[in-house]
Amino acid sequence: MPPVTEAPHSTEAALELLVHGVGGATPQSMLRDPRVARVTGDATAAIFRRSGDIDAEQHPERYRDRPIEEAYCWSNLTSGNGSRALWLLLLPFMVVNLAHWMRPTAKGRTRAVRLYGVLVRLVALSLTVLLTAAACEVALDLVAWQCAGAPECSNQRSWLGFLSTAQGGWWSQPGRRLALAALVPTLLVGLLWFLSNRTWSAYESQRPLNGMEPDEDVLDNGTEATPTTEGPGAEAPAAATSVVRPALGRPGFWYGRRLVARLRAAHTAAGFLTVAASVAGAAARHDRAVTGPVPEFLGQLIEAMLVLGTLVVLWVVCRRGRSERRLDNRLDGAVISWLPGTALALLVVTTVYAAWSRPGWVSAGTLPGDVTFRVLTVGQGMLVVALAAVALGLYRRTPEPRTVMYGLGGPAVAMLACALGGVMTGGVAQRVADWLDGPGTPGMGRSSLIDGPPVLLSWQASVIPVLLALLLVPAVVLGVRTWLAARAMEPEVNKEYGEKRPDAARTRQIARTRALAGLTDSAPWLLGLVSGATLLLGAGAVAGAWVSGEVPGLALDGAGPFIESVAEAAQSTGSWMIGFGFIVFVTCGRRAYRDASTRRTIGILWDVGTFWPRAAHPFAPPCYAERAVPDLASRMSGWTGRTRGRLVISGHSQGSVLAASAVWQLPAEARKRVALLTYGSPIERLYGRWFPAYFGPGPLHGLHRSVHCWRNLWRATDPIGGQVRLDVGAGPEVDRGPLRDPLVYGRTPEHPLPEPVLGHSDYQADPVFAEERAALLVRLEPVLPRQTDGVSGETQSLSGDL
Repeated sequence: MPPVTEAPHSTEAALELLVHGVGGATPQSMLRDPRVARVTGDATAAIFRRSGDIDAEQHPERYRDRPIEEAYCWSNLTSGNGSRALWLLLLPFMVVNLAHWMRPTAKGRTRAVRLYGVLVRLVALSLTVLLTAAACEVALDLVAWQCAGAPECSNQRSWLGFLSTAQGGWWSQPGRRLALAALVPTLLVGLLWFLSNRTWSAYESQRPLNGMEPDEDVLDNGTEATPTTEGPGAEAPAAATSVVRPALGRPGFWYGRRLVARLRAAHTAAGFLTVAASVAGAAARHDRAVTGPVPEFLGQLIEAMLVLGTLVVLWVVCRRGRSERRLDNRLDGAVISWLPGTALALLVVTTVYAAWSRPGWVSAGTLPGDVTFRVLTVGQGMLVVALAAVALGLYRRTPEPRTVMYGLGGPAVAMLACALGGVMTGGVAQRVADWLDGPGTPGMGRSSLIDGPPVLLSWQASVIPVLLALLLVPAVVLGVRTWLAARAMEPEVNKEYGEKRPDAARTRQIARTRALAGLTDSAPWLLGLVSGATLLLGAGAVAGAWVSGEVPGLALDGAGPFIESVAEAAQSTGSWMIGFGFIVFVTCGRRAYRDASTRRTIGILWDVGTFWPRAAHPFAPPCYAERAVPDLASRMSGWTGRTRGRLVISGHSQGSVLAASAVWQLPAEARKRVALLTYGSPIERLYGRWFPAYFGPGPLHGLHRSVHCWRNLWRATDPIGGQVRLDVGAGPEVDRGPLRDPLVYGRTPEHPLPEPVLGHSDYQADPVFAEERAALLVRLEPVLPRQTDGVSGETQSLSGDL
């Protein structure tokens, strides 16, 4: 937060700071005026006012009946320029990063919290290795090893002529083909490093301004609280007390510079080591099998160095977690500078070793990709199971009924990230193999030019139709239950509006909207079913590939006509679906790159998924809240400190989460002058249930006690927003609702046209919004006394009574 550089002076005016939700909004629509001017900020995120309100502080007499309105627009942080559409390809990395923040509430379980963070970071590391291994599978195995080594395949593609064994050129030796093809995955890893480094400089490395910082964590009894972090030196918090200032209010929460730099170095090195292992493995096996010009010990030495590099990467990933207690400006220079460079140097040495002339070496069969993908799949499954055990233990220690899936939301999302990674990488390999093989079917042995991708990928593709078929049952049950719920709500709707002659269609529309809005609360169990089925079917796919060594269509030959046809249908359908899924990803990314409206739609996904800092995967899309939260906190702290005025921060949907996070970052002196107004807010319905350690009952009660006053508006027709569900005792309630939606049932003289069902939008159109905003301003006592004349004196007296 910026320091207070001007002497504070009293103002009669109050400020309302509007923060929009997902999907973005223009300042003109937020302020309901085409004439707006930027007050502060840049083209990425800025605060706007109406042109006539620029000098509002100098004319407080104009704003006795209404607050000054400002709009904070942050949509360009997620859906700005076209290059951000490419973030869609980083979806598995973003999803696994969410799993880090989904751990259950932990009290006195520091070691378990650290173990949870370590397991999530290892799952994230396996996704980087999986992506690199898939690139190696395509470039090294399918293209350089199989197609270039088979004249009937390479002769059909002129661009592979110089690699073809039929040409007999310098590049025709298998080791040299592999060394050249290694450029593709190497450039991919380098691109990921570049993007992560650039966004790290723009987000995590932007240190908050010096000056007023948030207070230390304070407990209800007034003593200092010890934060629950997973970094070294973290201690257990005091027992039987609740923290007023939770993790999101700590000075270093939105400043993850050190951890992201460490993880970036480790993941980059892991990518380079994966490429080096793919290149060196084939050459070392050849040298062990035959006596040639290359000494066998060279391959053994390189493999030993690869193992040592892998151990160093694992140590870096497991050694340190997030540090949130204070602004940590240190960087681990040796790790950041030397680890990726050393891994790249080892990759260069490996390519030179593989390119050494080996007469008589012929590429046959496939590279050992099956073993690599099997180890990765089994490792990911074991990590997810271990993560589930740790999460369940944390939940049982501090059970909170509203937490989704008994604390297993994080492991379920981690499993989903692994499944997405498998679909995307397997889709690429399947489609490239089909393209290279022409009319043949890779792996089936019928007129196939190449052996095709690893057998495991075909088994994984085959279980996708089975998974979709299994999900039909809960989908049908959910649909029937929603229909029955809507029918049961119809009498309640008629009673609420008091219609003597209700319109059946109108009643059905309102009831159906409310029932559909309730589906959000069923999402956790649906995700749990998907994740559990994915884990079991994935284990079956690994077992089938390991035992048979053949694709499903061949492995089940002789099992009977029906089973054979089902296996072949599942294999072909799954292969098509997995490839189609990848094509959809690429198509959406390309369209979003060119079309701003599509980019804005995809940006909604990032609005939700990239709120959290990069704590598990450094190649995930950057956290926009690391810019938005300091922006809001700086504006509130600076304006209240300069004017000593009253401020209402008004957040809709995701904007309410940003608003609450910014209030947590304020110093105590600023929070006394700030009221929080949220509407359509997922702060408890989604964030409190999925991220209980950060938005659970404890943190939300702390927010309610620390902010001067808070009001939350919600509708039964809103599928996203909901109640905050705080028991405030004898104090003022936080929740107000459900608000009537639609406002009017049918046509009336005041509303001659049908009123729409608003659902999640246009809360400001409800008269309750202006009423509650005015009430919050009254409850904010002015710091300096006003002159007692007429209405102002009555207002002051009323404010003091409240």
